[in-house]
Amino acid sequence: MYPAHFLFRRLLWGLVTLWVIITITFVVMRLVPGGPFDREKKLPEQIKANIEAKYHLDKPVLVQYGLFLSSICRGDLGPSYKYLGRSVNDILKETFPISLQLGFLAIAGAVLVGVGLGILSAIRVNTTLDRCTLLFTSLGISIPSFALSAALILVFANYLLWFPPALWEGGRYMILPAIALGTAPAAYIANLTRSGMLEVIRKDYIRTARAKGLPEWIVIFRHALRNAIFPVLTMVGPLTAALITGSFVIEFIFSIPGMGGHFVTSVNNRDYPLIMGITIIYSIMVILANLSVDILYQILDPRLRRQV
Repeated sequence: MYPAHFLFRRLLWGLVTLWVIITITFVVMRLVPGGPFDREKKLPEQIKANIEAKYHLDKPVLVQYGLFLSSICRGDLGPSYKYLGRSVNDILKETFPISLQLGFLAIAGAVLVGVGLGILSAIRVNTTLDRCTLLFTSLGISIPSFALSAALILVFANYLLWFPPALWEGGRYMILPAIALGTAPAAYIANLTRSGMLEVIRKDYIRTARAKGLPEWIVIFRHALRNAIFPVLTMVGPLTAALITGSFVIEFIFSIPGMGGHFVTSVNNRDYPLIMGITIIYSIMVILANLSVDILYQILDPRLRRQV
């Protein structure tokens, strides 16, 4: 097991990192010219002043910052400036589970397909399977997600009628968006796995394991993959957070009511509380994903436990 002080130290640094991100985002939003209630058709000064007073925007920046940190500590992200009568907490409760489902499906499929193709390509190097895998990785990395999404909708929704083209109302609605979102990560993971496996299977201890008469699947999965998987884990951590928080392009193309659309509109409308809420969610996911990767490192490589 990994030491308890390792977890405590990483969680503490995670909290510090989250505070720094919150502070930088808060300051940058206030430094950008304009405000959330500056429009092409200007409001009367008295009405604008009353609105700003309601949301404490008339107070000094340091006071606003202190009020915001205080509300975060209470678990209250404040009201949305754009969606009147709705709090940021309510919007995130409604949209985050959808982005979470989409991201989980995409990263799960990407890991299974990517690692599987990478292993098969490495043990069948210079074969047709290997060449097909290299073609898949090249296409998956180079084709933009919006182009792939359009192609999937055209072929599988319009021509073959296998899947619905948009919305998020059941299992069949999830397949095309998950494929569109997970293809590029699967290509990256397959490429990393193949490279790592090719390097590891040439090591002396792999030849020794085979010379002892161990079954090939034990050599591949227990000895080779365990040491070749570290570059993949390094990438999967932040990638998981990015996919779980949702892809703005994919959610827009497939009309998925996740966080992506709200983030775009919140930036355009200077909806400060909603921008901060989505930024906090994304930051927490990145921190937790990186912590999970560090824990997996400790489990897979016992030598690292003595260094913490």
